[in-house]
Amino acid sequence: MADPNARRALRAVFAERERNLLALVAAALALWVARTAGSLSVRYAAYLVLFTVWMAWFVLAAVTWLHYADF
Repeated sequence: MADPNARRALRAVFAERERNLLALVAAALALWVARTAGSLSVRYAAYLVLFTVWMAWFVLAAVTWLHYADF
């Protein structure tokens, strides 16, 4: 059985709807640019932006989870 504090922390991570939506929109925009880009360098830059957005979301989600998790 999972720790109830960990579940509460996970719910807090996904309760940040604005941050999650912003990350999703930015990632979708980067993917759209990557798919429609004509040059390889623009495609590479779009994938780099996508990775940066994902990592920023991941780190902020992990910090939020650690903040609410009580071990």
